[in-house]
Amino acid sequence: MRLVLASRSPRRSLLLATAGFPHDIRVSEVDESLFDGESIPDAVLRLSHLKVHSVSRKEGEVVLGADTIVVLDGSALGKPVDPSDAREMLARLSGRAHSVLTGWTAIGDRGERFGFTESRVTFRSLKTSEISSYVDEVQPFDKAGAYALQGDNGRLVADVDGSRANVMGLPLREVVDALEELGIERSAPDR
Repeated sequence: MRLVLASRSPRRSLLLATAGFPHDIRVSEVDESLFDGESIPDAVLRLSHLKVHSVSRKEGEVVLGADTIVVLDGSALGKPVDPSDAREMLARLSGRAHSVLTGWTAIGDRGERFGFTESRVTFRSLKTSEISSYVDEVQPFDKAGAYALQGDNGRLVADVDGSRANVMGLPLREVVDALEELGIERSAPDR
């Protein structure tokens, strides 16, 4: 069995490789817009399902797709469109707790597995200069909520309650169980 990741996310790819799952990448192209009135759990599951079905799957392959949404005060924060949008998102997150939900879907010859995971992230109180410096250095335009947990070292994030891997884009515990049920075997993890 061969694993295919339906994502262009380097973080998801790295998480899988580090967990011992070599994989191919087939980039999915889907409209990530949310439907009016759609709950965030429903949205991340729907989008992960769409991503899996937007790429071709051959016999002997398991295709994995995922979608992550940052939620503050009940509103979804997507990927920032420009530096100003990124600074605004980070200012809203500053000193506050928010949720990160990732939905995932895996489909193979043995069927389909799917689920979603929620983690709570609390940001430090950030100065405007810290926010601007972060946006200039990290260029977080491909990241939901305009930030990345990996490599943060306390720069933005004060605490994570729940799966850190989920905040990075893939809840490994749940996904690993599903992949193994679908026949994907682990190899020696990349380090």
